Amino acid sequence: MATATSLKVNGKPVATNAAPDTPLLYVLRNDAGLHGPRFGCGLGQCGACTVHVNGDPVRSCMRPLSSIAASDEIVTLEGLGTPEKPHKLQTAFIEEQALQCGYCINGMIMQAAALLAKNPQPTVPEIKQALGNNLCRCGTHLRIIRAIQRASAA
Repeated sequence: MATATSLKVNGKPVATNAAPDTPLLYVLRNDAGLHGPRFGCGLGQCGACTVHVNGDPVRSCMRPLSSIAASDEIVTLEGLGTPEKPHKLQTAFIEEQALQCGYCINGMIMQAAALLAKNPQPTVPEIKQALGNNLCRCGTHLRIIRAIQRASAA
């Protein structure tokens, strides 16, 4: 049964009338009109749907709406920066040309942003461990690691 719910996404209110078991990903894409988080596998295994909830990276395809409180701060890729003032990771990913098809980049950047918030100067093994559950089919892993290193030096 659908329930009226209010969320705080990227600092703005978002109203939805979705069932409590609706994945957060669907609310973000369908009700909030955001395209950063992507549907990849639907099983929480690829990371394309990663968003931050209260600063922690979560797989939004596996997070039911009922697990989100009205006071929770949800941040998507669109909330990290703006076209005028991109987040340092967004800039670094562009400068390192760290994408090919770009499908995984939302999850890579959101996972990396959470890492840099906790560890501003990660080592390569720490970066690899943090991104270990994010999949990239194009094989731009080395460029992704370089982009995160560039952002950590900024």
